[in-house]
Amino acid sequence: MMPVNLRTFDRVGPGFPYSSVCQPTLAPPLPLRHLLSLTGLLAVLTSSAAQAQGSSSPANDDPSYRKEFVYGLNFNTRGGLIGGVSVRSTRVLTENWARYWSIEMVEVKHRKEQRLASYNGGTFVLDKANYFFVLRPSVGAQRVVFRKAAESGVQVNALASVGPSIGLEMPYYIYYDYTQRDSRGNPIGGEDIRTEQFDPNIHTNPGTYVIDRAPLFTGASEIKPRIGAHLRAALSFEYGRYRDAVAGIETGVLLEMYGQRPIILRAPNVADKDINNRFYPSVYLTIYLGSRS
Repeated sequence: MMPVNLRTFDRVGPGFPYSSVCQPTLAPPLPLRHLLSLTGLLAVLTSSAAQAQGSSSPANDDPSYRKEFVYGLNFNTRGGLIGGVSVRSTRVLTENWARYWSIEMVEVKHRKEQRLASYNGGTFVLDKANYFFVLRPSVGAQRVVFRKAAESGVQVNALASVGPSIGLEMPYYIYYDYTQRDSRGNPIGGEDIRTEQFDPNIHTNPGTYVIDRAPLFTGASEIKPRIGAHLRAALSFEYGRYRDAVAGIETGVLLEMYGQRPIILRAPNVADKDINNRFYPSVYLTIYLGSRS
């Protein structure tokens, strides 16, 4: 078995790190500091805009709409380039308060995921045993912090929501080369390439024998549910010039806990609980569009 550094979960020993054809080709999930910096910048710019519009025009205390429906793209510190998608439906209760429901679908990645290139140009994630997708239905409340002018400006809302987290653990399949070869590297008796879920105890030399990852839904029939709960706090910055349309950015913090530990990565000689967590805090940013009525 290949020894593993328990602090970083990196493999050590002969044959590692991989050769130049197997160097990482994908950056890790969106760094926390980038989202925090963007959040701070948005807060400063929005506060200035709200003060300016407050001094130049009276507040519009009577909202001209009662319902709002938006959909957006999610970016977060637990996902890849695009974390997922979401929809939200809001009903106005008073001039400052509203309630809403939302549904969000994201992929949660492990912080130690490392994408490598195989010898024939394919790519795979080292030690990845399962994809982990999460459906987050939630209910919440929204309060207006700064109200924009009737036809222009920026409106700032504070949001808080809670709900279940329905995790879907789906096997991560790879193409592994079992072909027997002679001293010159020529196949003996034909090629033997199999589609299998990654297992570090079987696929002990992925840098040499993994050809590529299998199609995304290869393991769809073997999905296992993982049930948890989440809590969210956020600020939304709405930019809209028309009463019947809305566009904006929502940024905040999400805390998520699962009853049964999702298994995303596996490594030889390391217990699953030492690599994978039950608690998944994250910072996120959602860009959304929608309509009002």
